[in-house]
Amino acid sequence: MKAYMRKIMMAMCLFAVVGFLVPSGAWAVKEVKIGVIYPLTGGAAAAGRELRAGAELAAEIANNVMPDLPMAMAKNAGIKSLGGAKIKLIFKDHEGNPTLGADLAKKLILDDKVDGILGCYHSSVTKAVSAVCEEYGVPMINGSSTSPALTQRGFKWFWRTTPHDKWFTKDLFELLKGLTEGKVRGVAKVSKKDLMNLASACENTEWGSHVSGLIKEFAKEYGFKMKKSLLYAANSADLSSEVRSLKAARPDVMLFASYTSDAILLVKTMRAQKARPKIIWGQDAGFEKPEFRETLGDGIVGILTRTVFLPKVVEIKKLAGQVNALYKAKTGNDLGGASARAFTGLQTWVYILEKAGSTKPAAIQAAANSIYIPGKELVVPWAGIKFSTSGDELGQNILGSGLIGQYQKQKDGSIGLEIVYPFDVASANMIYPFPKW
Repeated sequence: MKAYMRKIMMAMCLFAVVGFLVPSGAWAVKEVKIGVIYPLTGGAAAAGRELRAGAELAAEIANNVMPDLPMAMAKNAGIKSLGGAKIKLIFKDHEGNPTLGADLAKKLILDDKVDGILGCYHSSVTKAVSAVCEEYGVPMINGSSTSPALTQRGFKWFWRTTPHDKWFTKDLFELLKGLTEGKVRGVAKVSKKDLMNLASACENTEWGSHVSGLIKEFAKEYGFKMKKSLLYAANSADLSSEVRSLKAARPDVMLFASYTSDAILLVKTMRAQKARPKIIWGQDAGFEKPEFRETLGDGIVGILTRTVFLPKVVEIKKLAGQVNALYKAKTGNDLGGASARAFTGLQTWVYILEKAGSTKPAAIQAAANSIYIPGKELVVPWAGIKFSTSGDELGQNILGSGLIGQYQKQKDGSIGLEIVYPFDVASANMIYPFPKW
């Protein structure tokens, strides 16, 4: 009997010792479930496919060992601090509908018991989903919604990795300013009077309305004139009257915030009506999707779009080239703004979980508020990821930055994006003015 009791005591001691050696939260954690809410059908399905592929690639890298990739999450085959727990992504399709997005978030939290949420691309859906996460105390990381208001609500369970529209729109006006100062590669100094008149058309959603307001704000700040500013119904069947209205203002610069189907329709309509501004700029979204290039072909040469990632980045960042090669093998396309940001959003989840060493919401919250991911770990050309924990932008990454690309003919005859801003990393001369249709 004594020998039996001694064995019991030894087993208990061994159990206690192992308990000290295993990181907190690692017991019984075989996988970490992340709910991912994207527009997988509907007008933004093209973006949804990119977003999904970007998140899936990040999870694949995190769950395996890929020693050639110079990033921490490629070394551990899971979350090391959680005993090698794998990332499991549970995808849901919000169809661009905020109400549906909120319902899906509740199901993921209550039924699927997810440890956190990633999403949602549309700012309006992100707004609704993040409110649900805030209510239930479930961490949410947003990698691709850019309405500035999202990080101005004082939420404690919401973090955004991407720069927002205020930063991106300011970049546009810095480009216009640079044109008047002779700073743009390949373009002689342009008189400001030749760029003075602006006109914008943005979709009437949470995101588009914010962009429209920012364009007006920066136009005033930089000394330009807004000749026309209109909002249109998203997923419109016809935009002829909107384009006629823009043309009537005789703008030097036309500015847009549109998802894929609208962006394609706008350009088709402008071409049909022979609109001739000196500059056409799109606020990413539909203006950067593969379908935009494939559908419109040579008709997009000269159009500008803001973004956070362009294939040209691979020429200045080795890691971006390596991950881009993996993404291209998976999808047949290069990384773009949506896919690169989805990749980075899921990557941020991995690093936060590693730091937290637990799936408990409070531990994840503490890790997110103290995380620093250096720029060398990221595919996007940012200084890194560090979230604001005070002021009026809680949870906003303060180390992100944007790019402006221009569609140009490549040597092989294809149409691709060249970097024209920031000026010090420009990959080609800018085409100015916009060529006639």
